[in-house]
Parts: sequence; structure tokens; C-alpha cells
Amino acid sequence: MDTIEPRMPAHTARSVPAGACDVHCHVFGPLDTFATGPATYAIPLAAPSVYRQMLDSVGLDRGVLVQPAPYGTDTRALVNALGELAGRARGIAVADGSISDASLDNLHQAGVRGLRFIEMLDPSSGKRYAGSIGVDTLCQLAPRMRERGWHAHIWAKAQDCPRVFETVRHLDMPIVFDHMGQFDVAAGVEGAAFQQFLALLDSGQVWAKLSLCRVSRQAPAYAELQPFHQALVNKRPDRLLWGSDWPFVRMAEQSPDVGQLLDVFMNWVGDEAIIRQILVDNPAHLFGFDSKESA
Repeated sequence: MDTIEPRMPAHTARSVPAGACDVHCHVFGPLDTFATGPATYAIPLAAPSVYRQMLDSVGLDRGVLVQPAPYGTDTRALVNALGELAGRARGIAVADGSISDASLDNLHQAGVRGLRFIEMLDPSSGKRYAGSIGVDTLCQLAPRMRERGWHAHIWAKAQDCPRVFETVRHLDMPIVFDHMGQFDVAAGVEGAAFQQFLALLDSGQVWAKLSLCRVSRQAPAYAELQPFHQALVNKRPDRLLWGSDWPFVRMAEQSPDVGQLLDVFMNWVGDEAIIRQILVDNPAHLFGFDSKESA
């Protein structure tokens, strides 16, 4: 198994509000205890202790850990990480239709609040990522997800998001699209795919993650993304979340700095109330950080 050291961030130039949350990170390992399955990239040495250091270094109080594809439906590493973080983090797991009710209950008790589904293809193979689960399984699992107050995270291209949403909108649960809808920057902010994705936010059921590094590699400024980012913020700030995507799998030396990503976000938004809404209030509501229920 090839491994790589994750990039650790510098401090942010601007102060982050108390309770701020990064809603899209991954942990791996400790690999001597929780080995991954087959992977098409070098596995970051991003154990829970390293993840905690990353959060602390930029002043983030909370985080959401998303199950990475090389673990498939094996959630032991995720559950272990949530336990080590002792209520500071929530989890988004991966499951297939065979999962038992008892296993879902155990995941909920550990801090899991949703499941991830992937409609993207691996650029190295042209096939679905190894270990990923598609939205057909979401339709199967939805009744049991609703019973637990969970929601779905979906990674799909912008041009596919309207079709995907039409498939799942009847499931009556929040749908969170990863990576700003994975639009094509070259098509421009007025491009049909991005405009259709933007319109999905009007449903009130759709949420979007403001995550820059999978849409553009023009770090650290990401200037080409500012018009898209602003359009999303102007549209529905109450349906937006912020995520870094640390530890930036497949990016190696092109990995951005989480502190710089936070600064870009806060500088672009400007308004302190909206910054707090996206970094603190929205994730607190969606992931249950403001709930008295223990994780």
C-alpha cells in the first residue's frame, strides 16, 4: 500500500467563529489497525489524531468525517475516529442495502448522521470508484434513514444533479451535493448545468458544499470560482455548508492549505452573519451539533 503524508495547514489570517465546522474531511487508519481495501491513490497518513491537529491549527471546533471509498462499507475506522473525537465530529458512512437495523443504530450512536452515494466515475478507470455505492441503494435505504433523521450526501456532476434529484426528491430527506455540484468552470456561471444546479437550491431540500479544490486547481486564490461561489451564496445561504476535503486524496503536492481555503471563503463572503450561518448554524442544524442527543 502506497502512503503519503497529508499537508497540514497554517493559521488562518481571519478569526473563525466559535463552533465553526468543516463538513468534508476523511480519516484513514491508524492503518496498522484499520487497513483500507484497494485504492487508486496513495493513502494519506491521516489518523484521527492528525485530523484533530488539523482542526486545532485553524480554529475549527467541529468536523464531519466522510467515509472514503477505499474502506467500502467497512465503517470501523470511521466509528473509531468519531469515538476519539468525543462528540466533536459527526460521520457520513457508506452502506449497502443489506445493512441491519442494529448496525444502523450503532452507527447513529457513534455519531453518524447520513450516508454517502457516488454517481461519479473514477477518471483512472472510467468506472465507478471501488467501494462506492450509487443512488439506487439510497432509494432502498431511505425509509430506514428517515427513521433516524439522517440525510444523503451525493457526489455527481452538475449536469447529472437534476436527474439524480428527480430520482430521490420523493424520499423526503435533505440531499447534500458534494463539491459545489462539480460543475465545469469553462462553461461559465451562466452555463446551463450550473444554472440548473443553482435552481435546485430553491427546493429547500437540496444543500451544497462549498468545496473548491475538486472544481479548480488554481490554488490558493481560486479566482475563477468566485462568481460561482457568489451565485450560490446569493441564492440560498441557508442551504450551504463549507468543506475543505482534507487530506486531499490524489492531489499530493497540489494539495491546498486548509487555512487558506478558510480565508478565501471568509473573504469572498465578507458578511460576518452569513459566514457564521454557513460555518456554524447550518451544520449545527443539519448534523445535530445543536441537539442534546449524545453522539
